[in-house]
Amino acid sequence: MTSSERVGAGTTGNTGRTILTAFRIVAAVEALSWLVLIVATIVKYSTDPQQAGGVKVMGPVHGVLFLCYVALALFEVRRRVPWDARTTLVVLADSVIPFGGFVVARRADLRVTPAREPAAPVERGAPR
Repeated sequence: MTSSERVGAGTTGNTGRTILTAFRIVAAVEALSWLVLIVATIVKYSTDPQQAGGVKVMGPVHGVLFLCYVALALFEVRRRVPWDARTTLVVLADSVIPFGGFVVARRADLRVTPAREPAAPVERGAPR
């Protein structure tokens, strides 16, 4: 049985495990970039508004990471890991909730189950 057949059968092979690991890393980094952007925004508005360097840098960085998160969730992880529509919607909703990326990175229901080879059929009766 190939890796792609196992993914369709409800378990994932190394490909699914690798993409989920990458997705969790992107989720955590995206959440961290959001935190840094919030701090930069607070600094910008609590001090001199002309000192907006942190926001100018972190805004686009966070935007790219957010787009990577959504693209991975919709086009890679969902295709390779057997997520149902509900799981996908929850993961996407978590992307817009503050610090939701940290939640996604730790979710137990997004863990990869190890791929198992099917058991050999058991023969019944006496050999002939």
